[in-house]
Amino acid sequence: MSRDSHREDALRRLLGPAEPELTCEQCFDELDRYVEVEIEHGDARADELVPGMRAHLEGCQACDEEHRSLRALVRADAEATHTD
Repeated sequence: MSRDSHREDALRRLLGPAEPELTCEQCFDELDRYVEVEIEHGDARADELVPGMRAHLEGCQACDEEHRSLRALVRADAEATHTD
């Protein structure tokens, strides 16, 4: 990642999202459903069903890490199920 992109990322996180976002607690409550819809139907559909999630994930490193981990786990589980 370049120096400029690091700056842009830091600035975006400091300024926060332009649209409404969830709190960390709301994010945690909705994350399972969001990831399932995201994997089965795509980002756009997940964003429709859980408004504010994407904005929160883009601004909260801890929740974004949880999202990435859960998404990887669900995908790995789905792959293991299909190969059995």
